[in-house]
Amino acid sequence: MIPEKMLEVLKHEGVVAIATQGPVGPHLVNTWNTYILITADGRLLIPAGFMQETEANVAKNNKVLITLGSREVEGNHGPGTGFLIEGTAAFITSGPDFEIIKGKFEWARAALAVTISSATQTL
Repeated sequence: MIPEKMLEVLKHEGVVAIATQGPVGPHLVNTWNTYILITADGRLLIPAGFMQETEANVAKNNKVLITLGSREVEGNHGPGTGFLIEGTAAFITSGPDFEIIKGKFEWARAALAVTISSATQTL
């Protein structure tokens, strides 16, 4: 389900934006491409150090939008490409997925697990 081009983007540094819906409207947080891990079943695991508002939003509405990109990967119209990811999310604080994140990012208090429903190349 994850496009090869997106896997290539994740090997390069770039900003990732994660959008959730809150009680007063959309809420955004950022992380880095290289912080995202991919599980064997194609989910994204993202370390959460803070993200308390994001977690509260996901508890009420688990739908998320994520954008990511890199200038280092050839896109549809020249250098640079990006993706819009739609999916559902959950915050995990114990178990194997959390241990994977905690082992790589000792500062993480949780793992944000995202099940992708679509990944569309935007550039």
